[in-house]
Amino acid sequence: MPNHLSTLGIIHTAISILALISAFYALARYGRINPANGAGKVYVLLTIITCLTGLPIMKTGHPTPGHFLALIILVLLPLGIFAKSIKPFGKGAEYIQVFILSLTLFFSCIPAVIETLTRLPISAPIAANPNAPVIQIGLIILFVCFMAGVIYQIIKLMKTKSKATTETPGISPG
Repeated sequence: MPNHLSTLGIIHTAISILALISAFYALARYGRINPANGAGKVYVLLTIITCLTGLPIMKTGHPTPGHFLALIILVLLPLGIFAKSIKPFGKGAEYIQVFILSLTLFFSCIPAVIETLTRLPISAPIAANPNAPVIQIGLIILFVCFMAGVIYQIIKLMKTKSKATTETPGISPG
């Protein structure tokens, strides 16, 4: 079976898979991608490397929507990382951070879905092109998962903040 990936494409794919694994680990372990902890730092670093290694890959000879997503992710990551330091975000900074970092994960998953479905299995890919109905359905499912994930994280963060404000050190409840 022929390999349709260049050496850079293989490296890019391997790093992107590791970035996705670190993001899902952070979500499962901590309930969010927090750039202040180990899993969050790994996600951010690997995502930056994924975006940078993806930019020179041009199977069509010109930039694709995936290239523009990489650039958007590279702009969003610093906003997500430093959201708590951005004064206009105020008290909502943690919620904005959750949304932005989740958005970078969502944007990272778009090319993952498209590339996977148009390349695998190698002998007869599931989708003929990025506009195939199966890809459109996959992207809709991805968007629903993104929205559900953001809502879950925000609810969890609200509960954590609520619990922290009701528990005062040295005073026992009830």
